[in-house]
Amino acid sequence: MLGFGHITGGGSLMSALPPVSLYIHIPWCVRKCPYCDFNSHQADGEVPERRYVDALISDLDHSLPKIWGRRVYSVFFGGGTPSLFSARAIDEILAAVRARVTLDVEAEITLEANPGTFEAEKFRGFRDAGINRLSIGIQSFNDAHLKALGRIHTSGEAARAIDIAQANFDNINLDIMFALPGTDTRQTLEECEQDIATALSFDTGHLSIYHLTLEPNTLFHRFPPKLPDDEVAADMQEMIAEKLGRAGYAHYETSAYARPGAECRHNLNYWRFGDYLGIGAGAHGKISYPNRVTRETRYKQPSAFMDNAVVGTAIQEEKTVPQAELPFEFMLNALRLTSGFAVSLFTERTGLPITAISRQLDEAEKRGLIVRDIKQVQPTEKGQLFLNDLLEIFLPGGSASVK
Repeated sequence: MLGFGHITGGGSLMSALPPVSLYIHIPWCVRKCPYCDFNSHQADGEVPERRYVDALISDLDHSLPKIWGRRVYSVFFGGGTPSLFSARAIDEILAAVRARVTLDVEAEITLEANPGTFEAEKFRGFRDAGINRLSIGIQSFNDAHLKALGRIHTSGEAARAIDIAQANFDNINLDIMFALPGTDTRQTLEECEQDIATALSFDTGHLSIYHLTLEPNTLFHRFPPKLPDDEVAADMQEMIAEKLGRAGYAHYETSAYARPGAECRHNLNYWRFGDYLGIGAGAHGKISYPNRVTRETRYKQPSAFMDNAVVGTAIQEEKTVPQAELPFEFMLNALRLTSGFAVSLFTERTGLPITAISRQLDEAEKRGLIVRDIKQVQPTEKGQLFLNDLLEIFLPGGSASVK
């Protein structure tokens, strides 16, 4: 067990509060995917859009004292499938945000969308409401794999969705998955290569590439499909990095590739241990104060969230992160970045001196998982491949698990 006894007593003082982002969770989907472990709920009948918008705005109202006077640099509508909501609803939510917080003039405002919910006029409405970045859940361009994943769209609908998106937005991300099941056979390296080639043909600035994993509390976990073996999956990962690198995409984060300047600013704030206010059903938040870091979680069930939000009790759990856990929490985020982090950032975001983790850094360096100097700590290629092993070094007991 790795001890942090020398930093558990007393309070630490941060030299500056980190940037703030706003996450807005919309929990409904047309259909729940069998691999999804997010807080999403199949929409049976009409979604209670009006009631939910009122609840979100009430949640924001009651949360304002936590971020009062602090500028918000990004907004992210996640889900679920936020594009199920009308453009009018998104416009009303963003108008409420602008009226209540200081939103940076160049704020990145992202909306997640699925191809099965694309209508040209609706997406023009999203753009006019202020959405300036779109993240599209494609997953695959192979119909057999889409069917096996439980997706509601076809490869043709995926291509049409991207065309509509590119007619309205300059900043677009595509979500792609690999190591997939099929209706008859597992995904092959050649099929994965074709998915990547098709994704690259659309020339978007950002690609998120995820290895399919069987998460607890999912249908796939209870009834595991046949997946490519680890060796084939590793070959896929190597091929993806090589092809995207040749196409001019930097592998800047564990599952993200971007052209220069197209990195997701909202996610970068997460990985740099920035703050974020999360509103909506099941949303998580992290808020720093001069002498502590807090985490909070809203009620997960949409009905429970809506009932509580309107009376100011949307938060189900709120806690201060123990000082002994701050190094691991910081590393859990910062070591996802292939460039690592500045030594000064560790102190700025945790209030702890870098010497508090000297022994852990020595161990990680000795095992070839990081390189460092007096200014920067960076995971090596080995450290990126064995991120769980690297993170365990900073965990005060137990083991780590990273998606």
